[in-house]
Amino acid sequence: MSLITTHVLDTSTGTPAAGIQVTLRGPEQAEIAVGTTDADGRVADLGPDSLAPGIYELVFATGAHFQARGCDHFFPQVTLAFQVEASAEHYHVPLLLSPFGYTTYRGS
Repeated sequence: MSLITTHVLDTSTGTPAAGIQVTLRGPEQAEIAVGTTDADGRVADLGPDSLAPGIYELVFATGAHFQARGCDHFFPQVTLAFQVEASAEHYHVPLLLSPFGYTTYRGS
């Protein structure tokens, strides 16, 4: 498992959000890794085994998910910034998504 993982759930349907592209960007906005959520809405291999301390971003391409469902939506993408303090610590950043809102938390 990589240092950074995520899980996207579509709360409007109560199901995992498969097929969402997720980009990990580093402190200088450089792209570090790109993944796509699987059938369970997860990206288990996103990025290296370690990261230098700093602020990172996960960018979720949510618009394509809702367009594929023919669903009106407000957020074409969701960008979550988070801070890495310990380079060997695992960071799980889930996204709970609906067409007009989202929430996140630090998972385990």
